[in-house]
Amino acid sequence: MLILNFTKFPVLETERLILREHALSDAENIYALRTNEMVMKYINRERPKDLADVKTFVTTFNEGFENGDNLAWVIALKENPAHMIGSVGYWRTDYANHRAEIGYMLHPDYWRKGIISEALKRTIDFGFEDMNLHTIKANINVENDASRQMLIKHGFVKEAHFRQDYYFRGQFLDSEIYGLLNPNH
Repeated sequence: MLILNFTKFPVLETERLILREHALSDAENIYALRTNEMVMKYINRERPKDLADVKTFVTTFNEGFENGDNLAWVIALKENPAHMIGSVGYWRTDYANHRAEIGYMLHPDYWRKGIISEALKRTIDFGFEDMNLHTIKANINVENDASRQMLIKHGFVKEAHFRQDYYFRGQFLDSEIYGLLNPNH
């Protein structure tokens, strides 16, 4: 059985980025991201109504870490670590099978600069080396070609195409599932 018991939140670094815990001070940036239709175009989740929604969201993230349910990082540039530009993290941890789902988002001002790729590489390494995951999966909207290409670039393989398996805003949507196996297992 997989056990996640980090005594404190694991802050990760890359050449340009710091991946840190969500803070209530990130609420405005989270709200801006999660209400930006360019960012949310292929993320079929309800948008927050206000900052109070977002603050509850941050508290839930942090409680999720404490409970071992999820591990979600704020993406920030090293030169401005307080300014959130995106997020990356693990959700839906399946302890019995050593699996977790990865997800990510980034403010459009920072698209096409290799930031998600850099953050993804670091979190994948952490997932395999420090969390001891056997499989990392990703669930994407079938129209999200940018995300598909990012996953393929990092070695993910398409495992499934589910037809109309997700109901959002009055319609049934298809999903694609990608998986990456731990090369050390």
